[in-house]
Amino acid sequence: MTTDTPAPAALQEELLRRARSRAARPAAVPEPVHHGPAPLSHAQRRMWLMDRLGQGGASYSVPFATRLRGPLDLDGLTAALTALVGRHEILRTRYGQREGEPYQEVLPAPEAMALRVVETAAEGADALLAEEAHRPFDLAAGPLPRALVLRHGPQDHTVLLTFHHIALDGASLETVAGELAELYAAAARGETAEQPAPPQYADFARREQAAADRLEQGLRRCEARLEGVSPLRLPRPAQPPADHAARSAGTHTAPLDPRVPAALRELGRQHRATLFTVALAASFAALHRFTGQDDLVIGVAGSHRQGAEMRGLVGLCVNTLPVRVNTGGDPSFTALVERVREALLDAQQCREVPFDLVLERLGAAARGTDGTALIRVTADVLGEPTTLRLPDTVGEYVEVGPAEAKFDLSFGLVDTDSPAGLVQYGRAALDEEAAAGLGAHYGALLTAVADDPGLRLSQLPGAVPAAPDQTDGHPAEALLRAHPGVAEATVLETAGGPLLAYAVLREIGGPAPAELRSRLRAELAPELVPATVTPLDALPRTADGAVDPARLPGVPSAPAPEGARAEAVTEGFTALLGRQPGPDEDFFLLGGHSLVAVQLAERLREALTLPLTGLDIMQARTPRAVTALLDARAAERAAAPTVTTARPRRSREGTVLVTGGTGGVGAFVLRELAARGRPVLALARPESAHLVAGDGVDVIEGDLTDLDGLRKAVDSADAVIHAACTFTRPEVDVTAMAAMVGAWSRGPFVFVSSVDAYGRPAGEWVAEESAPGHPLSAYGQAKLDCEALLLRAAGSEGRGGSSAVRSPLVWGPHQRLRDQLRWGATGLLYQAAREGRPIALPRPGTGGHAWYGAAWVHAAALARSVVSCLDSPVHGVANAVSGHVTWRDLADALTELLGSDSEILETDEVHPDLDHRWHYHSDRLSPSLRLQPGEDWRSVLAAMTGPSEG
Repeated sequence: MTTDTPAPAALQEELLRRARSRAARPAAVPEPVHHGPAPLSHAQRRMWLMDRLGQGGASYSVPFATRLRGPLDLDGLTAALTALVGRHEILRTRYGQREGEPYQEVLPAPEAMALRVVETAAEGADALLAEEAHRPFDLAAGPLPRALVLRHGPQDHTVLLTFHHIALDGASLETVAGELAELYAAAARGETAEQPAPPQYADFARREQAAADRLEQGLRRCEARLEGVSPLRLPRPAQPPADHAARSAGTHTAPLDPRVPAALRELGRQHRATLFTVALAASFAALHRFTGQDDLVIGVAGSHRQGAEMRGLVGLCVNTLPVRVNTGGDPSFTALVERVREALLDAQQCREVPFDLVLERLGAAARGTDGTALIRVTADVLGEPTTLRLPDTVGEYVEVGPAEAKFDLSFGLVDTDSPAGLVQYGRAALDEEAAAGLGAHYGALLTAVADDPGLRLSQLPGAVPAAPDQTDGHPAEALLRAHPGVAEATVLETAGGPLLAYAVLREIGGPAPAELRSRLRAELAPELVPATVTPLDALPRTADGAVDPARLPGVPSAPAPEGARAEAVTEGFTALLGRQPGPDEDFFLLGGHSLVAVQLAERLREALTLPLTGLDIMQARTPRAVTALLDARAAERAAAPTVTTARPRRSREGTVLVTGGTGGVGAFVLRELAARGRPVLALARPESAHLVAGDGVDVIEGDLTDLDGLRKAVDSADAVIHAACTFTRPEVDVTAMAAMVGAWSRGPFVFVSSVDAYGRPAGEWVAEESAPGHPLSAYGQAKLDCEALLLRAAGSEGRGGSSAVRSPLVWGPHQRLRDQLRWGATGLLYQAAREGRPIALPRPGTGGHAWYGAAWVHAAALARSVVSCLDSPVHGVANAVSGHVTWRDLADALTELLGSDSEILETDEVHPDLDHRWHYHSDRLSPSLRLQPGEDWRSVLAAMTGPSEG
């Protein structure tokens, strides 16, 4: 979207003076073109870190969709897109890492960009567009733009281009749209467009790095301007909404009278301010009324695009400018506009200073004691969205999928023919009811100040939302329960001893005990803060349902941890943070940030060969907690069989390569192969090798991103069972399959696929190998693409037979499969039953479908089927299904097994997670699928919901 960029009058005059000065100078000599890897810009580094920490996801995809009515030349569009990617190197750049530092590397220009065309009615376009936009990118492979064309009719199409934000910002989108139109028009005429060579982003990144030592003065200015600031506190929900994973952001839009933007623009003119400045002042006023706080910081988007040499540059050139304003003294709105104008002008003086450097300089002051970020709120003015305008067509902007919130709260003034006040928020960060009130008040506030800008802040619409009702009990207990990552909590007051807190987390990888204690320390008096917060799977209860304190674990003595792992952790903290920490000192308070977390995790992972991620560091936060985490993972390794080093190629005839052995399906496949006496070569990361080791199992290092390792592993085996999958990174899955098939030269190859590859078929019963029904999920499309690679190559150049085994939900007594039951496709039912909440199920007949439920397969039966394909390939696709269960039967079983009193309701609405109504034939593998004792669905669910093994 276009933005009314902040440019106060004083700043405009200064820029004009500088422009005239430059005009009098001789033209600058163009810089030489550089080749080879380049450093990342600061803005790119932030994106790269989010991806490394697993926090990027679809939030950083940039979907650009336009519905085009009129004749569309698909060949011309392909040629234009190919030429565009050839012109701008950033659109064909991959991101690697060397000695802990990321770099970017330009890939060769593609001969032709892929253009996927799908026939679909316009009514079904939304789901396909959302699926495509939410497919993640693999930055290590290169975030080439993806192109999807939905054909609704001969002269009716929707074109979706999806980019990664690391390669493109809003201003770049305007350049991309304009150039594509020119290139398309030329291609349609059979000509080559004459366009000047554009600047390249890697050169900008190099210039930014070369100027890093000249930023010190600006850094000191920013640091002084933000001294003493505290992250904003917003009213959090008592618990995240049940559908938070599917819809992470909420939006409230208040339509405005068309006269409002005009009146605000006139108000700005009278006070030497732009519409952006006035809208920003309204955001500060609304935030003050909403929080009751005076000292506020709002982030606004700045740009590094300065000078003619940046014209036409495609890349990420944005910077976050923190604007700090004190709203104290109950000023009039016009007085607030003056304050905001001066604060914005001050912030503009730091526009060349990358915001991540500001955060590093602020250190622990850049976030609250509970880890809350400094910038939680942003504001902008939103103009008409960018659309693709191709010759002989009429373009219409298309909104793609549900929005995702990059910040906890964002204000927007929509300055179009349909003006509005917009409030977007993260649904896990802001209470829904409070957000609804804020949305209404923001629109009313804009109207009020347009009518009477002399109103004081106390007279404007808005109010601090009422605090949520507190349950009886200790204050720390109420605060823990209010945390979005905590399902249940209790505080135990021991006789003469310390306070002890216990918390049941909502999901794996939830808040660490140190994080929860930090939140309590920030909110409570010292004497009310528990000595420890201990995470539990469930609170022990008496027969009447009360918490049983006698069964709560006590507090062990807590001397400083000792041993090699503790020493490595302390050394790592010291080396990267500059001083030796105490065992309970907080990573962030010591000056840590996301890049240091990634570096520390990689340092410890390499030194100790134990699994550890940057996200682990950021959640554990203290040396004691990190050491305890590593101790637990070392204990898992010690309990596993000894790892055997991989033997030279083909030292044992009949060796079967197994990928995904650390997962639930792979573990059962390894057991089945061991039972049949087949020699196994298991692909695993070094830190996870102990999880797959056993008699007859050799281990070879690698994973799906290590293509050379995959090729070596395939070449070392006489047969392949490929069960590994990223689940969320389909590009990685398909690229890995291509590498494996390319190295495959003998023996059979079995691929564990998914019934998701059938998509959404028209009929209730689905035959094996039938054509897919659209739309397909990104996961299902990746499975289909992998199958195609395998089946095309089978039987050629000495290769053996191939089998693609499609499985539905996989159930079995394994921790990974337990996690999928609790948090995967059936997580909606499991969590509702565990928490005693009502369970809403689609009534049979809803939507014209008589049955709703799921297909399932026992992991042992799936393993038997997969291994049987080594000796008897199906030479195509086969289904592995043990049976089908209705949602009602599954919900009844879960409530019984979990001792839940959840009410089960039938409604005429179908939750997306429960919109499954298909049965799958499974004749080809029926002998292996025959259920053994204990493999019926009720028995396996009982095993999965009972105590975990080991």
